[in-house]
Amino acid sequence: MKKLFAVALLALMNVWNVFSADVPRPEYPRPQFERTDWVNLNGTWTYEFDFGNSGKDRKLQETDKFKNNIIVPFCPESKLSGVEHTDFINQMWYQRPLTIPANWSGKKIFLNFGAVDYCAEIFIDKKFIARHLGGSSSFSIDLTRYVKPGQTHNLVVFVKDDLRSGEQTGGKQCTNYFSGGCSYTRVTGIWQTVWMEAVAPNGLKTVFARPDIDQKQLVILPEFYQESNDGTLEVTVMDGKKTVAKKEVSSCNGSVVVLPMKNMNLWTPETPFLYDVIYRVKDAKGNVIDEVKSYVGMRKVHTANGIFYLNNEPYYQRLVLDQGYYPDGIWTAPSDEALKNDIILGKEAGFNGARLHQKVFEERYYYWADKLGYITWGESASWVLDVNKELAARNFIGEWTEVVLRDRNHPSLVTWTPFNETWGGGQNAYVRLVKDVYHITKGIDPTRPINDASGDNHVLTDIWSVHNYEQDRAKLTEQLKFEEGKEPYRNTRDKDFLAVYEGQPYMLDEFGGIPWMAEKDRKNSWGYGGMPANEEEFYKRLEGQIDALIDSKHVWGFCYTQLTDVEQEKNGVYYYNRTPKLDMKRIKAIFEKIPSRPGK
Repeated sequence: MKKLFAVALLALMNVWNVFSADVPRPEYPRPQFERTDWVNLNGTWTYEFDFGNSGKDRKLQETDKFKNNIIVPFCPESKLSGVEHTDFINQMWYQRPLTIPANWSGKKIFLNFGAVDYCAEIFIDKKFIARHLGGSSSFSIDLTRYVKPGQTHNLVVFVKDDLRSGEQTGGKQCTNYFSGGCSYTRVTGIWQTVWMEAVAPNGLKTVFARPDIDQKQLVILPEFYQESNDGTLEVTVMDGKKTVAKKEVSSCNGSVVVLPMKNMNLWTPETPFLYDVIYRVKDAKGNVIDEVKSYVGMRKVHTANGIFYLNNEPYYQRLVLDQGYYPDGIWTAPSDEALKNDIILGKEAGFNGARLHQKVFEERYYYWADKLGYITWGESASWVLDVNKELAARNFIGEWTEVVLRDRNHPSLVTWTPFNETWGGGQNAYVRLVKDVYHITKGIDPTRPINDASGDNHVLTDIWSVHNYEQDRAKLTEQLKFEEGKEPYRNTRDKDFLAVYEGQPYMLDEFGGIPWMAEKDRKNSWGYGGMPANEEEFYKRLEGQIDALIDSKHVWGFCYTQLTDVEQEKNGVYYYNRTPKLDMKRIKAIFEKIPSRPGK
């Protein structure tokens, strides 16, 4: 009997191991708001393309299984999805069974999507329950009314993605069939983790954690799914196993938790100290009904007198353009380790942060940036959006609002960049859109500067950013000169409805882009300024550009294009597969000629 039991146990363990191995991206997707009671829904789903947009007529929302398989959370264009269909996919359908744990009775049950590009309609057991617009923002659906604990239901997701409409964000997704220049393979459908979570009806919905290093305090603004007059929220701040602050308030949406923070350890890229935070919601008897694990970095960013400050000290940003593309996953990293590795590669190349370009990165990236000490600029996937269209503006504002709400607690994120190179923006709808987005962003998060439109179609901005890919040191130095009574170099001068420079921190947030690649790849490649003749010429050109920035004392940060090659654009300091192209110690020494803390 013991032998049979051992064999059976071993068999079960093997089954579990196989199951675990079959679930890609198994880590909890929201590391700054983590619960234990959750189910990862990544793995094998069924799907069907709907090229004729006839799916609803054919009642595909009622289908209990499609004939094709796809691996979620990878988009159907990617290798990791098992599909690798790279033509335009305007509509498609997903399906999988949804088994609700029996012990979730009496709780609110949420279905969460990290991101679905672009419009998602959700059906449970043939019934439409929700719609979400926004290809990059996370969203949550309350399933409580539609499912029963201990039972299995049918989940169907209908996706629409009209990249060429001008009404949605797309980022660097190419609007032509073939990738070209700095536009790449498209992304459709589910491309971030899908999961379920059980929460007490009076549980914690979200928090806004605001470090206040000047007053030596941490201010927490909580929001609950349902207020309780007799419940409480306990907030505990930990340094390892040591409690450094603790407070309990009523579990009401108007409550504010103020925690004194004496002898603070500040967060910086050089010393990325994080305090653990535990949120416990208690009922009238003191029983814990909801517990959330989080963390916070005590830090401050602001701008003044043309300077960017970190923790009230001038800080020079040495950023790299990171587009977050992967050869096998496209927008989706193949693993959590891959996200971490990209940050390590950036630091090893001499950068202290990254401009996360034309893509909303998943929260796990910010987690690693917080942990490893790497400043970031949060950006939308604004390209292909017609900024002069009213419906496009409405779509953008909804999506961007969700992005800011999701990511505003990450200490590594120091600047918001809603738009990039909006060259076609006009004086009416565009100007209004940028102003609205600026004010909405400030209303949600007043703690960070905003770079309204990277590339200088500025309307209302805290950062004055320009793009300049001049390769010659002398010419770049001349172009970046500040002359009394004159506007500095800018990309757009002929539009009188744009902002004028008013002394904001001036940053070269795209430059360089020097192409370099293996001999065999040089016939089909793209970069800026022509190919250096040899490695030494590469180093000389790069150092010349950095020296031009050193000469330009008013410049308070740069962003080099780019971290890795992406498809045909081969101007990264690393190849697309993340291997180094050149002597990275030498590259690092060149970028670090400009210190993060001038004068120290």
